[in-house]
Amino acid sequence: MPLSTREADLFEGCRGRLEAIAYRLLGSAGDAEDAVQDTYLRWHAADRERIETPEAWLTKVLTNVCLNQLTSARAKRETYVGQWLPEPVLTGDSMLGPADTVEQRESVSLAMLTLMERLSPNERVVYVLREAFGHSHREIAEILDLTESNCQQVYRRAKQHVTTGRSRTEVDAAAARKLVEEFLAAALSGDTEPLIRMLTDDAVGIADGGGRVAARKTPVIGALGVARYLRGLFRPTEAKRAIVGGRPVAYAAVVNGGPAVLFEVDGRVVGVVCLDATADGVEAIHLQVNPDKLGRITRQWAAEASRRPLAQVW
Repeated sequence: MPLSTREADLFEGCRGRLEAIAYRLLGSAGDAEDAVQDTYLRWHAADRERIETPEAWLTKVLTNVCLNQLTSARAKRETYVGQWLPEPVLTGDSMLGPADTVEQRESVSLAMLTLMERLSPNERVVYVLREAFGHSHREIAEILDLTESNCQQVYRRAKQHVTTGRSRTEVDAAAARKLVEEFLAAALSGDTEPLIRMLTDDAVGIADGGGRVAARKTPVIGALGVARYLRGLFRPTEAKRAIVGGRPVAYAAVVNGGPAVLFEVDGRVVGVVCLDATADGVEAIHLQVNPDKLGRITRQWAAEASRRPLAQVW
């Protein structure tokens, strides 16, 4: 049965929220778009006259689509080349959804999306719907066909798994640029000491090349190790220029709510380095260079009105 104008408009009114839920659940903007499209097809095929609360129905259908994807994703991760990191998204993109509360902003950070990989699919759904979208345990229990008490237990377990003990430092564009400028100056200095001073003692560095681009396949742990890794990464070589097709220009950006260095070659984003900043220093460096995960941010970046380059590297 074809959608009426009202039914089509109703879905479009929910699309942004559905994408934001799917992105938090899947850690991939592309997969989130696919999940929402699948939900749309199910909405189109449904007996819509019998659906009393369309928003709740759409949320449940989307959640089940994402649960299926999360289950298959776990099998795919076993054969993924190197470390898996979420797809970075520029702050301001509707894919990130609501950002009114600390919990909402935290739930979409690269650090939290990476931590949520520890959770079971049900734990991830409960955590996201509760923390980022304010669903009650009763509502989540109905979506997942659980009891309310069971849902509360799942939520407590999820919270324990993703609690780090450190609170992230929230930044605006100006503060992000200042931190990125300091980071770039340290990384390009050729010396490890300036980098070590910026990092926490237990800092970690993770890179995702997805087998498409050469990237370290295991995390680097500790300030000294991360500093040495970054020093080598920023050392210019012809081989590096050949891989990305030129000399990258570095920009400061705010990605997933946090400071980031964005590298561009001929209008194409070739890498994003996200800095997980805390009051004690930068505790994690997430380097995304897998081109399969840079398409959306490249399109976003092309639409940015004002971009001031910081440095040309390599």
